[in-house]
Amino acid sequence: MAPVLSRSLTPASVASLPYSPLFSSRNNTHNRLSLRSAFLHQNELKNNSFSCSGLKWKVDKRGSSVVVKCEASAVAEKEAPEASGEKHEYQAEVSRLMNLIVHSLYSHKEIFLRELVSNASDALDKLRFLSVTDPSLLGDAGELEIRIKPDPEKGTITISDTGIGMTKEELIDCLGTIAQSGTSKFLNALKENKDLGNDNSLIGQFGVGFYSAFLVAEKVIVSTKSPRSDKQYIWEAAAESSSYVIREETDPEKQIRRGTEITLFLKDDDKYEFTEPSRVQGLVKNYSQFVSFPIFTWQEKSRTVEVEEEEPKEGEETPSEGEKKKKTKTEKYWDWELANETKPIWMRNPKEIEKDQYSEFYKKTFNEFLDPLAYTHFTTEGEVEFRSVIYIPGMAPMNNEDVVNPKTKNIRLYVKRVFISDDFDGELFPRYLSFVKGVVDSNDLPLNVSREILQESRIVRIMRKRLVRKTFDMIQELADSENKEDYRKFWENFGKFVKLGCIEDTGNHKRITPLLRFFSSKSEEELISLDQYIDNMDEKQNAIYYIATDSLQSARSAPFLEKLVQKDIEVLYLVEPIDEVAIQNLQTYKEKKFVDVSKEDLELGDTDEVKERESKQEYILLCDWMKQQLGDKVAKVQISSRLSSSPCVLVSGKFGWSANMERLMRAQTLGDTSTLEFMRGRRIMEVNPDHPIIKDLNAACKNAPESTEAKRAVELLYETALISSGFTPDSPAELGGKIYEMMAVALGGRWGRVEESEAAGETSESAPESESETTETEVVEPSEVRTEADPWST
Repeated sequence: MAPVLSRSLTPASVASLPYSPLFSSRNNTHNRLSLRSAFLHQNELKNNSFSCSGLKWKVDKRGSSVVVKCEASAVAEKEAPEASGEKHEYQAEVSRLMNLIVHSLYSHKEIFLRELVSNASDALDKLRFLSVTDPSLLGDAGELEIRIKPDPEKGTITISDTGIGMTKEELIDCLGTIAQSGTSKFLNALKENKDLGNDNSLIGQFGVGFYSAFLVAEKVIVSTKSPRSDKQYIWEAAAESSSYVIREETDPEKQIRRGTEITLFLKDDDKYEFTEPSRVQGLVKNYSQFVSFPIFTWQEKSRTVEVEEEEPKEGEETPSEGEKKKKTKTEKYWDWELANETKPIWMRNPKEIEKDQYSEFYKKTFNEFLDPLAYTHFTTEGEVEFRSVIYIPGMAPMNNEDVVNPKTKNIRLYVKRVFISDDFDGELFPRYLSFVKGVVDSNDLPLNVSREILQESRIVRIMRKRLVRKTFDMIQELADSENKEDYRKFWENFGKFVKLGCIEDTGNHKRITPLLRFFSSKSEEELISLDQYIDNMDEKQNAIYYIATDSLQSARSAPFLEKLVQKDIEVLYLVEPIDEVAIQNLQTYKEKKFVDVSKEDLELGDTDEVKERESKQEYILLCDWMKQQLGDKVAKVQISSRLSSSPCVLVSGKFGWSANMERLMRAQTLGDTSTLEFMRGRRIMEVNPDHPIIKDLNAACKNAPESTEAKRAVELLYETALISSGFTPDSPAELGGKIYEMMAVALGGRWGRVEESEAAGETSESAPESESETTETEVVEPSEVRTEADPWST
């Protein structure tokens, strides 16, 4: 791209106009160049543009005069070829692109070291590949390795490699053209030449990786020597410059045998951070720990040496040489230290790795202290190829905010063994599996230019699908193992996550449902699976019954279960807030529907239709009378088929909220209370025709339908059923008053209670007798009086 030019018309541009008497200079205030309209063709004047001398001109009418302007782009095209000499211009609009790289492309400054190490690894890979056909390229320049040396005094950091190096033309081609990737060209050349094969193990396929150095550097110097050239060249550029300089290295002391040496002159704000040896080694371990070439960092070390004791003081005897004592002393020195492991665990054969090695890698990578509950190591091939090792942690997150947080940094993504990122928002794993930890390494992930953001694509979706499937296989294997304690720990820690999957991932219901565990009316101490529930079912039972409450105690004492327990039908207890929503999203399991026993139209399958019809006929008048008394509080009153000992119960409509769901929605901090009345649905009151209270009320509605006591009994019966069914009464204080009043009527005089008026009369009659009885005053002898001055004297 040509450099940016000024929009004004330069003298050189004006000089290029052909001389014509049609041009005239006017002595006006603007000194602008004007020309008569006779010069312009009529059609060109209509289009407000014309061409002359290969340039494009624009016509602008201003009153009676015409102003001609030259387009800057045309001027730029004519002036661009004038650059010459050793000073080279970038082949892009550098100022804007550099600004993007420094401020927008990368999220962390520390990324520069990962990019430069990746480029060095590519240079070594290229040399290793080319040396197969041309061994002379290796020469005697030493081993294939990468070295990183920070210098706090000079404020520099140097990354050197013994790779393929670059010639002058390659420097101009690769470093002079921003976003031009030498690695991409190398791979394309390999693909075109099929005889040489195809090696896709190279890392740095993004051309802007080198320029990430300007995130922290104010100046960068690249010294490189290619085995194909006898000369060593230096490339130098500043951060704010739009040009770079290439020169030949003439200093014999700075000559290198082969490879590239990149020196970064750090900015003042970054000198202290990135010249600290421990910081540099930490970045290598984090991002480039598994690069296939050894990476050495310049570190301060200590060693113990023996030294002779100091000379004796005056007056002391001088020991002979054989008698001189020696002492140990710790001295510090600087040396190279290996900072990476060249072969990661996921690149090795699973058959060669012990369980302890997997646990050690897990603890070291994720800073854990407990062994994982389970792990799986697999390789996926086909249209998408990647390797992965994933783990189930030994315990749940301590922080409740991390329970369903997709950004947990639990999945570390590598591309060709180079760490890319662990900050994902559900791209590789769904939110309900965010507790899974592991590493994923792929050679062909669709990354963006900065490599830090995973792009949504078909490949990513396939990877996610396979990772989720492998995770479920690992959990199912844990559930089927003989050691039931491991799965009990898993369910205790991560059961909520699995239930969340019932809500968020409908496509994996078949994998999620066998993993669910609940308490039941037949198993209140030990969790059971849905498969166990179905195995215990009667052949005639065609539904899975459940009840949702806030505790096991509430579930086992709920009136809805009376007839089911009596008929030996097992009922699942859903005691966690997420349970009811999860089960409602499943709807069926193995062709068995889930049925809430607290809702209307409960069918138990073996009801006596004749008896039921007779009961409805006998109590139809009572139901209508109670509905009239209760009004809009209930949708209807009907005979119940689920009660055996309770007089009545309130059930929810088939499509409305249950009592448990209504309680949960009321408890929501940010819930919309305006929808409560609508979603609550209708309440149906079911009465037990075999209960004495219902029989008494049936007689009352026939013999004394206007009785005040009977109407108050109906109100109290409704309020009591409201509580026993799990609902919240609108006015607890009013309900309490009704109960106290009924208790007073029921208990009045039962144990011979004496009224206050009678007790008062008895007290007044016995008063004269008590007054007539006088007591003799006790006389205290003076000898027994004790003074305050001496209270302890006897």
